[in-house]
Amino acid sequence: MSEAADSNLEFHPLDREQHGGAVAAFYERAGDYALMERGQTPDAASVQDFFEDCPPGCDPASSFKLACFDGQDAIIGIADMAFGFPETSDAYIGLLLIGPWMRGRGLGRRFLHHLVREARARRCRRMLVAVLDVNKRGRSFWEREGFVLEKTFEPRHIGSKNHVLYRLVRPL
Repeated sequence: MSEAADSNLEFHPLDREQHGGAVAAFYERAGDYALMERGQTPDAASVQDFFEDCPPGCDPASSFKLACFDGQDAIIGIADMAFGFPETSDAYIGLLLIGPWMRGRGLGRRFLHHLVREARARRCRRMLVAVLDVNKRGRSFWEREGFVLEKTFEPRHIGSKNHVLYRLVRPL
């Protein structure tokens, strides 16, 4: 990513009322992940799930929803991180999704920097993320960023697909 393009990027926490439409527009443009994960394109339920889903025992209201805007009010990436799962001192990244047109430009690393800062501010000791078995590029990203395999889960049904999930962990 060039410095000029990089300087136009803005990271902001997301609010459903204010940003719901922008998140929906982003999902329309970044539907490849939903196809890989669920076998179907994203819809209105995808946006609702983004704002409401969280790991067991976590409060969706305390989750950290973050977006990167391109300087023209369009979202080019989103992230979701919950706190207190699986341990009370953990931060769990539920989603880090970069628009296909922006991948490979270092935006994931910039997002992760913001998530790490938020997790440390909340005194978390570890960050965790689950990666789909078919998401080889995603797993490579997390491993380059210092995450290591903690646990492999039995195959589970997600949408019309079955996936093995790998939970990766990184100390803070």
